Amino acid sequence: MKIGVVTRNRNSWSSTQLREALARHNIPHLCFSFPRLAAHVGYKPYVNISNVSLLEELNALIIRPIGRGSLEELVFRMDMLYRLQRLGMYVVNPPEAIEHCVDKYDILAILEENGIPVPRTAVTESVDEALKAFNELGGDVVVKPLFGSRGIGSTRVTDAEIAHTVFKNITFYHGVVYLQEFVHHGFSDIRVFVVGDRVVASMRRVANSWKTNYSQGAQPLSVELEKTLEDIAVKSAKLIQCKIAGVDILESPRGPLVVEVNSQPGWRGLQSVTKVNIADEIVNFVMSELKK
Repeated sequence: MKIGVVTRNRNSWSSTQLREALARHNIPHLCFSFPRLAAHVGYKPYVNISNVSLLEELNALIIRPIGRGSLEELVFRMDMLYRLQRLGMYVVNPPEAIEHCVDKYDILAILEENGIPVPRTAVTESVDEALKAFNELGGDVVVKPLFGSRGIGSTRVTDAEIAHTVFKNITFYHGVVYLQEFVHHGFSDIRVFVVGDRVVASMRRVANSWKTNYSQGAQPLSVELEKTLEDIAVKSAKLIQCKIAGVDILESPRGPLVVEVNSQPGWRGLQSVTKVNIADEIVNFVMSELKK
């Protein structure tokens, strides 16, 4: 039994936690990044790192951040994951889940279609349509990158002239305008960590502004999750077969709203407010899946 951990930085906090958990379970493992891989068609090994054939020497892959890259690099990385999965490798998270989660429009659309409450959101390549949506959403919106995480690049816009300038700048560089109603949430949200079909830990993140990302300084607090929120989080992850998920929920005046499902969640802040060892939960889950 040997597990591969694909990570941009093997010494990052979450990757270190995983490596230590694997070592505690006496499970041999190999850490590497996507750029070190080579793929072959028509001859073997189909995917390798140096002289290691992934399909012959590894039983599963745990995917940490896909990492930064060009469109070609990112598509190629997903192609390799799809092929490894087709050839029998257990990949967590599956490439389908990663693709759904990285695209904010795609994941929210899937959630809404399946009865999960989400914020009102508009996505367009047209400045005129974006301005129309700005007014439809009450003239108070959060503009976000379609692809992105940790709140980086997100900005709140409450002025029509500023909105016009922001939308023009986005489209000038061939970007897509993604705008979402501003949800009054008391400067806090809830992160729910789902592994398999259950919640293993959760926290409330409290900030000094509307951005509640731990990486931007929000304070993690222990929270006892209501059954309703547990059910929403687990269903959100299962809809896209996301085996390890960080589900972000805003508590709005009209009820809970899911704003994101993260397929490669970090858990440093969450680990500081829970007694559950999250890395152990991930490793135990992967091992149980391999025994099926």
